[in-house]
Amino acid sequence: MPPPPPAAPSLPDEILEEIFLRLPPDEPEHLVRASLASKLWLGLLCGPRFRGRYHDHHGAPPMLGFLHTWLENWEDQGPVPHLTSTTKFGARIPDHERDYSPLDCRHGRVLLGDDVNQIPMALVVWDPMTGRRRELEAPDLVVDSHGTAVLCAVGGCDHRACHEGPFQVVFVCVGSKGDDDEDCVAYACVSLPETGDWSKPCPLFDQWGEPCPALLLPAETFFEPTPPVLIEGAALHFMLEVVDDDSVGILKYDLSSHSLSLIDAPIEGSHIPTASILMAMEDGSLGFAHVSGSTLYLWSRLMGSDGVASWSQRTIINLGNLFPIQNPEGSLRLVGSVEGRDVLFVSTELGIYEINVESQRWKKLWKRKKLHALIPYMSFYTIQKYHVYPFWNHTAKSIFAERRPLSSTRKMASLEATRVL
Repeated sequence: MPPPPPAAPSLPDEILEEIFLRLPPDEPEHLVRASLASKLWLGLLCGPRFRGRYHDHHGAPPMLGFLHTWLENWEDQGPVPHLTSTTKFGARIPDHERDYSPLDCRHGRVLLGDDVNQIPMALVVWDPMTGRRRELEAPDLVVDSHGTAVLCAVGGCDHRACHEGPFQVVFVCVGSKGDDDEDCVAYACVSLPETGDWSKPCPLFDQWGEPCPALLLPAETFFEPTPPVLIEGAALHFMLEVVDDDSVGILKYDLSSHSLSLIDAPIEGSHIPTASILMAMEDGSLGFAHVSGSTLYLWSRLMGSDGVASWSQRTIINLGNLFPIQNPEGSLRLVGSVEGRDVLFVSTELGIYEINVESQRWKKLWKRKKLHALIPYMSFYTIQKYHVYPFWNHTAKSIFAERRPLSSTRKMASLEATRVL
């Protein structure tokens, strides 16, 4: 009996890395399958060298899914899913007894809130990768309207693997002055950094810093129920609506100086709030997008040579020339954007579309259309050994040794081997 043929020589690690680097980050199942092929490949994919190179090669993390809120006047809302996946990613849903609405999402964390069943407002910071969460109560202030944000609390972090690290919640609110004056005031509070030790149960934390100095605003000023945008990691910007004249303003919260200021919008007029959205542009500037009919207008706020920031019109796009619009006279709505990507989401009668305002490339994201806000969940996958080894003998042999395709059960098991970068 002839001896068995010698095993095929393995490719050098450097060549394997170059191959794996080209696996698309928005299709994490390819990395999972590769990690289950051999222990050599598993060790390579788990190494810090590959993880760092993979992040550098692909740049910004992909969108793995999105959260959303419904329009208030739409009767057939149905349940709001916690996270609608745009990939094979399956989020770990937090275990709670009340219905929370998504408020913000950043640096691998989701901020949920319930201002209906509890006063002060109940907030939850949720990690979709692990399902772990932290609960807190909003600061006890006079609140007529509010805006919230969650962000990493580590200075200089590149946000590659900080989703389980320290975080902070910013709570900005508008309330009455408490006297005969009809004007209102805005305050901002920041939670003390939470350590992020999510490995064991943690009691409710509600430690907040002192409110910033109050900012006077016109009467009947309210936050638009859309997430803020973070510009260059230094300032959060919230969209405001002034009911008296149906105008908009932009409330800026500076993280370093702990102060609020008001920025004028680049346009004025009625119906501006419901047709406009803020953007964090790829060049680091603040963007303001507005849709009228089927035409999209975009401004960016840039610093001039005199040190004064001002608005300049960036582009005008006829959306009817890009993707199908059933009724050009119908109402298009801007429902969300991706920070640092020049990407926004447009709601039409035919569904939700994603468009890059620079390249003007687009794709249909979802069939449903009755959304008020769409909040993208951006994150990288990577492989961790301790997530793979428990089912190495069972899953790897059945998938690769027997050359059988992944069943739905094995797909779920394989995706359990992934973790955010």
